[in-house]
Amino acid sequence: MDKIIIFDTTLRDGEQVPGCKLNTKEKVELALDLEHLGVDVIEAGFPISSPGDFASVNEISKSITNATVCALSRAVEKDIQVAGEALKYAKRPRIHTGIGTSDLHIKSKFNSNREDILARAIQCVKWARKYTDNIEFYAEDAGRTDNDYLARVIEGVIKAGATTVNIPDTTGYCLPYQYGEKIAYLINNVSNIDQAVISCHCHNDLGLATANSIAGVISGARQIECTINGLGERAGNTSLEEVVMIIKQHKDLNFYTSIDATQLNPMSRKVSDIMRMPVQPNKAIVGSNAFSHSSGIHQDGFLKNAETYEIINPLEVGADDSKIVLTARSGRSALAHRFKKLGYEFDRNGVDVLYDWFLQVADGKKEVEDADLTLLAEKYKERNFVTT
Repeated sequence: MDKIIIFDTTLRDGEQVPGCKLNTKEKVELALDLEHLGVDVIEAGFPISSPGDFASVNEISKSITNATVCALSRAVEKDIQVAGEALKYAKRPRIHTGIGTSDLHIKSKFNSNREDILARAIQCVKWARKYTDNIEFYAEDAGRTDNDYLARVIEGVIKAGATTVNIPDTTGYCLPYQYGEKIAYLINNVSNIDQAVISCHCHNDLGLATANSIAGVISGARQIECTINGLGERAGNTSLEEVVMIIKQHKDLNFYTSIDATQLNPMSRKVSDIMRMPVQPNKAIVGSNAFSHSSGIHQDGFLKNAETYEIINPLEVGADDSKIVLTARSGRSALAHRFKKLGYEFDRNGVDVLYDWFLQVADGKKEVEDADLTLLAEKYKERNFVTT
């Protein structure tokens, strides 16, 4: 089986979400949790951006024992110097540097040309090598970069010393087959590609970040850059919990990660609390409704065999037990199940009577609670329909 390296950028890209700013103490705490989770690479921040971010990267470097600690920079010598200084205490430091490679970025952002950008890409890797041999190069907007030119850039930066090459779909534009084909193109057209790990960094502007990342590793990439809860710029990044569980569930892919899946839900909740960013209830793996059932048809099937509607055991990802939520869409089997959990057992006729009463309550509220059911059960007993 091939290992997929999990590169977590919650502390860098995730923190760029408006309202999600973290202080140094919070960053160090989350970094330690990410290491305990099994993350291979922790992107700790962008040191040149502020004194606070420099201090955070520096303190995380002192605190982390096993994971690689990564610092972001632009293709600017001062950026790289500051990143190197921030990482000086790291046991496994990595500098993540790069530049935009799409024609749109080259012309609109840099007012430059392809040859100049290629030279700057190679130079930034050479600068980074003064501080560490673990260098990751990002080709920003690679998703919209001409494949032939992208291959030239990637070949050049690997020759200069890059050990990981990041192929970002910066704007979340690619379709999965397009992103997969781009990774495959690089494998087939970059002569020294075997000397570096290809990394996927996909954004979620079209809701395809997870799908694109999986397409990337199927095509030969061996690192996925992701965040807890899919946090990140604009619509967010690839969700760590999603790609980890896809790899875990689809064993035919022949991949594995070092992530302890039982920590996924607790980690999700902690990041949500510290960053003050709620998780949408229907979020895959970690949403509050991820293992909830309210439709009568689903509830009946689930109660007969959980695997009819759940492909993951909630305990496997550190979630609470599956929930049967009673609404006006629920059926008799779910109602009888809930009564039994409350200590009431009724025969078929009793359930039929109670179900009619239940629907009257359910039509008036979003969810029927245990207190409502207790009132119905006691009402049924008082009318002498049952003696227990």
